[in-house]
Amino acid sequence: MTVADETRVATHSPRSADTEVTLDVRGLRMRYGQVDVLDGVDLTARRGEVVALLGPNGVGKTTTIEILEGFRMRSAGEVSVLGVDPAHGDEDWRSRLGIVLQSWRDHGKWKVGELLAHMGGYYQPHSTPLRPRPRDVTELLARVGLSEHAEKRVNSLSGGQRRRLDVAIGIVGRPELLFLDEPTAGFDPEARREFHDVVHNLADFEDTTILLSTHDLDEAEKLADRILILAGGRIVAEGSPDELARRVSRESEVHWSIDGERYVHATSDVTGFVRGLFAEYGDDVADLDIRRATLEDTYMTLVQRHESGEADDIDTTSFEEE
Repeated sequence: MTVADETRVATHSPRSADTEVTLDVRGLRMRYGQVDVLDGVDLTARRGEVVALLGPNGVGKTTTIEILEGFRMRSAGEVSVLGVDPAHGDEDWRSRLGIVLQSWRDHGKWKVGELLAHMGGYYQPHSTPLRPRPRDVTELLARVGLSEHAEKRVNSLSGGQRRRLDVAIGIVGRPELLFLDEPTAGFDPEARREFHDVVHNLADFEDTTILLSTHDLDEAEKLADRILILAGGRIVAEGSPDELARRVSRESEVHWSIDGERYVHATSDVTGFVRGLFAEYGDDVADLDIRRATLEDTYMTLVQRHESGEADDIDTTSFEEE
C-alpha cells in the first residue's frame, strides 16, 4: 500500500457507534439434514455502512443473505432486518429492500426504460417524504450508464450492460438496505469504477446500508467500511481492511532509496521509523513506499488458520478505534 492509499483509507470515515442498527443477527443457524451450514452467525450493520461478506465457496454466504432477504427460513437464531423479522416481512417491509442477484434473465423483450418504469411502479404506494419512491427513470439510467440504451430491448444488451440494468433494478425503489451479490461480474474497469461511485453515493448521501457478497477482494477493500469473513459456519473475523491486516501482521514494510540504493525495513511503528528516516537523511530519501499486508494476504491467512484448527486463536471482535 502506498502513502497515497493510506490517505484514501484514512479519509473513509467509519460510522458513528450510535448510528441506527439496520441488520442485527444473533446465533443464526441453518441445518440441511445433519449438516449445519450456519452454526451461530452473529453480525450487525448500521445505517449508511457498507459491509462486505467474504468466504470460500460453500460456506453459507448466499444462504445467509437469502435468510436476511426473507427468501429462506432459518433453523434457529434471532434476525432483525430494518427492525422486522424477515420471516414475517410484509410488502411495505420488502419495499425498503433492494436486491442485486448474481444474474437473472427475465423480461428479455422489454425495453430498458419501460422495464425500469414498470418495476418502479411497484414502489409508488410505499413512497414517503423522506424516501420518495421510485427514482426518476431518466436520472436512474444516467446513474448506471444506460441513458443511450433506454429504447433497447433487454435481450439485446451486452453482458456488462445487462449487469448495469440489474443494479438499476436493485436501486429503483430507493432502498434503505441493499443486498449486492457479486455485483460487478462482467464489468469492464470503467463500469466497475462508475459502480463504485454509485455505492459510495448511496451510502454517503442516502444513508443506504449495503451488504456486499463478493470474491473480488480488491473491490471489497475499496468499498467496505467493514469486512466479515465467514468460515466454518461462523464469522471468524471482522473489521476494516486495515484492522484485519494488523491482526495478521503488526509489522509493515518501509521501502525507500538513497542515491539510487534501495532499502527495505520491517517495523510496527511506521510513523516513528519514517520520521527518524527523514531526520537522518532529509531530502536524500526518495521512492518512499509503505506496504502493509493486502486484504488477499489477510483473507487467506485467516481462512487457513481456521481450516487448520487455529480458529480459537482468532479474535472475532472488531478493533476499537485508535
